[in-house]
Amino acid sequence: MAVRTIVAHQGLEPVRLEVTKFCSFADFFILCSGASHRHVTALAQHVEEALAQAGVKPLGVEGLEEGQWVLMDYNTVVIHIFLQERREFYNLEDLWSEVPKTQIDTDSRAHPPATSSQESRSDADPDPETISS
Repeated sequence: MAVRTIVAHQGLEPVRLEVTKFCSFADFFILCSGASHRHVTALAQHVEEALAQAGVKPLGVEGLEEGQWVLMDYNTVVIHIFLQERREFYNLEDLWSEVPKTQIDTDSRAHPPATSSQESRSDADPDPETISS
């Protein structure tokens, strides 16, 4: 659902990293970029709204005010939405180069926006496949 929302709102270069075997605090990272501070903030707000409609709330959200790097913690899934320059600077894809990486198809026809009819999930343990697919 998060990925569909990112794609529907033109998130740039979305990727999913499967960090399960390498990280104790998450199973997946979803990364994408925004074209401007406003785009980064809007992407994060759209993701948060879409997941909230499905009954999934974040444990925490940081960076909305600055709009350079928004980190959204959904327990087993952590979403990173970067301003492109920040993404290049921190280069999480290379930092986590040993983990399985999935480039996400940005053809919006293949990923319709999530709707409120999606199944609700527990706030404490969202299903990563629901959030990331």
